Amino acid sequence: MRAITYDQYGDPDNLTLSDLPEPKVGPAEVLIRVRSAAVNPVDWKVAAGGLDGLMNVTFPVIPGWDVAGVVERVGLDTPEFEPGDEVIAYARKDWVHGGTFAELVTVPVRAVARKPEALDWHQAAGLPLAGLSAYQLLSRLGLSRDETVLVHAAAGGVGSLAVQIAKATGARVIGTASEGNHDLLRELGAEPVAYGDGLAERVRELAPDGVDVAADFVGGVLDATLAVLKDGGRHGSIADPSVTEKAGLYAWVRPNAADLQALADLADKGLLTVPVAQVFPLERAAEAFRLSMGGHVRGKIAIEVSR
Repeated sequence: MRAITYDQYGDPDNLTLSDLPEPKVGPAEVLIRVRSAAVNPVDWKVAAGGLDGLMNVTFPVIPGWDVAGVVERVGLDTPEFEPGDEVIAYARKDWVHGGTFAELVTVPVRAVARKPEALDWHQAAGLPLAGLSAYQLLSRLGLSRDETVLVHAAAGGVGSLAVQIAKATGARVIGTASEGNHDLLRELGAEPVAYGDGLAERVRELAPDGVDVAADFVGGVLDATLAVLKDGGRHGSIADPSVTEKAGLYAWVRPNAADLQALADLADKGLLTVPVAQVFPLERAAEAFRLSMGGHVRGKIAIEVSR
């Protein structure tokens, strides 16, 4: 099978288009023929060695943790799916090795959900990691109907999904973003505020009594969060571990089929969409990495593996 690989840590120049054997399908796994795989910042950070102290690695590595595709085969004791099913997955495994930038990938069934019909292949591939990051943080913070939530970096890949999830919950959403992204936030149902100096004052103008929940998807905003949080309010971050020193929650996304299916169902109800900024063919994965590393992409970057 064709796959993108790297055999040592480094920059995108290490990525190579390789020909590898098909992966074996273990018990409670599905083999997915990949239609699209999304690029996330964690992909190039892992490739640079950024998680070497956290996760074991076996070279050569196939990068990628997001996937949308079609079930090719199922392993033993896997009644949940059958060949031909269209699925999505946050395919992070217990070690770094066999990722989704390949024609075929095996994924534990605990991470697999059915592809939402409302999303195309590239949109569907962009949903798992970013969507679960938003969904799991908001769920763990206990966001509920009629509460006010402040979403930091609300126009980003994770933040824009958090806005939609919060609106679907019935919450009021205030979102931080550059002024150029304020129209986007309004389209998603959020009340935009510009980030930077004076952020707390601008949020207080919209919510004089403060916010019930604050969700940070960028880091470096703890002081502003605490300045606008109500007494008894909840706050958390996927980007700043120091929030735990101020009674906040630091969340690390995890594969979860039920959570991912809930996101897929929101998409099929018309309550959630995934903007896609650009699609690259598999052999141009290095270009996709470089675009992501630039940090100014509105929407997801996808790798088209097959049609």
